Amino acid sequence: MRVFQHVQDIGDLSLALKEAFEIKNDRFKYQYLGKNKTCMLIFFNNSLRTRLSTQKAAMNLGMNVIVLDVNQGAWKLETERGVIMDGDKSEHLLEAIPVMGCYCDIIGVRSFARFENRNDDYEEKILNQFIKYSGRPVFFMESATVHPLQSFADLITIEEYKRNARPKVVLSWAPHPKALPQAVPNSFAQWMNAADVDFVVTHPEGYELDPKFVGDAKVEYDQMKAFEGADFIYAKNWSCPGVTRPDDYGKVISKDMSWTVDTKHMAVTNNAFFMHCLPVRRNMIVTDDVIEAPTSLVIPEAANREISATVVLKRMLESL
Repeated sequence: MRVFQHVQDIGDLSLALKEAFEIKNDRFKYQYLGKNKTCMLIFFNNSLRTRLSTQKAAMNLGMNVIVLDVNQGAWKLETERGVIMDGDKSEHLLEAIPVMGCYCDIIGVRSFARFENRNDDYEEKILNQFIKYSGRPVFFMESATVHPLQSFADLITIEEYKRNARPKVVLSWAPHPKALPQAVPNSFAQWMNAADVDFVVTHPEGYELDPKFVGDAKVEYDQMKAFEGADFIYAKNWSCPGVTRPDDYGKVISKDMSWTVDTKHMAVTNNAFFMHCLPVRRNMIVTDDVIEAPTSLVIPEAANREISATVVLKRMLESL
């Protein structure tokens, strides 16, 4: 595997899940694969779970790890072609990327949407430059549009906790004070569409996800109706994707607190498990009593980030 961006990159999901549980049972089984190999993790944005879990996964596989915070301790990088570099950016990404590639065997990159131009974000300009110019396998640690390591971990968690063969999984928009990317909901929709689940997406009008991610999933604008009989509730805010309202791309067009997941919402489910990728704004996304309930999976879900990253890095090492 040379690139990990979308669900199809992982191949057969049943085999990927089998491998995930094998690794969860023995995290150091494939430590020999990473001997004398180096993983470089490049962060254009802040991180807690992605940074820690991916670094731990690389160490599980015996790799050396280099972590670079682009905005702290490195030269400011220009990302656009044709720019006269007479400002505060000292180095261009086109030189920086191949240099980074000289020092490692695998590269992970985290770079969020800028919300300046939808086409630029959805074309994944920064991550695609790493794929093109680094000469190394590249995996996405959250980009402008996707977060596949998170969604793979989410699928592992659902597989662990499901009570029936084909659970009903609901992705629900929830309010948030700031404009957030669509990366997590995009990837979650993509992975759930590929999995054997009954998948429903619910959100206010204007928050329609890009069709290439939401696919044939059922979209329900009545949140309570969507929650009925659900086995898993995945709450997540995202800003306007600009599908039906192009001028509002990246904007907060609703802060409707009636969408906050509370006990009233959960009461119509099939005693559903609650999921969220974290960090979470308590009593905006979800109430205290729901996130602290025995059916809350936010911590096991976060723990599985180590497992999803280990599987991905293992497969990339095997491709070297």
